[in-house]
Amino acid sequence: MRTSTRAVLAFALATALLVAAALWLGRDGDRSGRTVVGLRIWDESLVPAYRASLAEFEQANPDVTVRITVVPWSSYQQKLRLDVAGGTADDLFWTNLYEDYADAGRLLDIGAALGPDAATAWDPSAVAQYTRAGKLWAVPQFVDAGTAVYYNRELLAAARIAPTELSAARWSPSGEDTLRPLLRRLAAVAPWAYNAGHDFQSIELPYLGSNGARFQDDDGRFVFDSPQGVAAFDYVVRLIADGLAPSPADTNTNPDFAKNAFLQGKLALLQSGTFALAQITAQAPFEWGVALLPAGPAGRVSTNNAIGVAANAATRHPDAVRRVLAWLGSGAGNRHLAEGGAAIPAVVSEQQRYRDYWAGKRVDVSPFFDVLRGPRISSGGGPGFSAALRAADPILAEMYLGRIPVPEALSRARAAAEAAVAEH
Repeated sequence: MRTSTRAVLAFALATALLVAAALWLGRDGDRSGRTVVGLRIWDESLVPAYRASLAEFEQANPDVTVRITVVPWSSYQQKLRLDVAGGTADDLFWTNLYEDYADAGRLLDIGAALGPDAATAWDPSAVAQYTRAGKLWAVPQFVDAGTAVYYNRELLAAARIAPTELSAARWSPSGEDTLRPLLRRLAAVAPWAYNAGHDFQSIELPYLGSNGARFQDDDGRFVFDSPQGVAAFDYVVRLIADGLAPSPADTNTNPDFAKNAFLQGKLALLQSGTFALAQITAQAPFEWGVALLPAGPAGRVSTNNAIGVAANAATRHPDAVRRVLAWLGSGAGNRHLAEGGAAIPAVVSEQQRYRDYWAGKRVDVSPFFDVLRGPRISSGGGPGFSAALRAADPILAEMYLGRIPVPEALSRARAAAEAAVAEH
């Protein structure tokens, strides 16, 4: 081979290597040479709030760019598991089921990254949720407050039901029950009265808790098939069977079906959380309000949940990630979530902004907060919890469809959940 040919080939090889290197490095930086930190979330509606917050961060930290990726909730957990296992997860990601990642050493210790005093600014319930084995594994971003009932004022008026009557509603599997009669009256003026169905946070947990049942006990064992649990689920299933709620054929496969039906004026009552508030305000073409959660034999019982940002332990930019985390956990960085009433900031000092925003819109959000003055039910957790939910889900879906009796379905779902945890 001629020397000139060797030189050409060597140059071509060097060029190819440089191009490959540039493409590889392009995954972690942009053309300006700034470090790129990836942030994964599941809610498109919160992108503007994060953009506004991170614009301030990037102005103060011109060497870092934060790129937001939205993965829809329907596939979020599964894709995150695969990406974390495959080493392709973003540097930062939203989480509400973090225990498996923490136990596997996949997350950064927030206390070590930001210092032990960082958590003092955050909602105590959120800090407790993300604390495991004495360490904090996520920076709380927002809290959901409790569950309440959105109502269509026009449909309530047509059924001659006052909002105060709705707020005083009680349900019982065997005793005094004023909720069911109200729902029957609403069903006479709307296609559906209520969103009874397979909704873990907004329906199942409140009914379990308000009948004196729990999803898990203090040792992490699944106990939702207790006699009180069976009675609670049976009550919800009978509401569906009586035609007072949309068909599980629709709601089992589309978690937004009930919310969309409410926005279309086809559903009179939507039991849900503050995470639906902004969309209902923007899209509901009718007057609406918010009432207290129905009370059960054990009173009004809700869960409150927080969403946190966890840091990938495999990040190649630990310093940049630490700075982004510190910003997102600060009052200045977190307050943007309250603007526009999108979410309740996890930074306690910024939570009044949320209330003030909705007060300015003449929306009374107190039912979401008042319910938390009473007892609460834990939303569960622990190693293998997400696998347990996946294992129980298809059995519960069949139960709502009326294909498996409630006691049998709950027993089978508990066994499947336990097996999933054991296998995990």
